[in-house]
Parts: sequence; structure tokens; C-alpha cells
Amino acid sequence: MGIDKQSDISANLQIGPTSLGMVRIYIEAEGVELPLDFEPEEAEEIAEELRAAAARARAATPPKKKR
Repeated sequence: MGIDKQSDISANLQIGPTSLGMVRIYIEAEGVELPLDFEPEEAEEIAEELRAAAARARAATPPKKKR
């Protein structure tokens, strides 16, 4: 499955700090539990990538019609 393909899989996503000073992204879906730990600097880079992707997605989406 590629990044631009739709999926019927649903997942729960949690993000928060760990007791060891890491940032954890925790994904749970269909019996899979995936904890991903990142240094704070890596987490900031990921946040920047998310913001950039959101901006590109907004630019690619036609404006919503007003009612």
C-alpha cells in the first residue's frame, strides 16, 4: 500500500512524552500495537513534516462550497 492509497483499516493514535524523555507515537490497529519512540528533536522534525504535508493537502483540495 502506498502513501496515496485509501484504506479501510482504522487505527488509534496516541502521542505523548515518556518517562525517559522521549516522545512516543503509539499506534494500535487490528491487533497490532506499535510504540515508536523519538528524541525530542526528531519529534519536532516529524511535526514540521506533518505541517508541511497538511499545507500541501490543503492546497490540493478544492475549496468547500458555502451553503
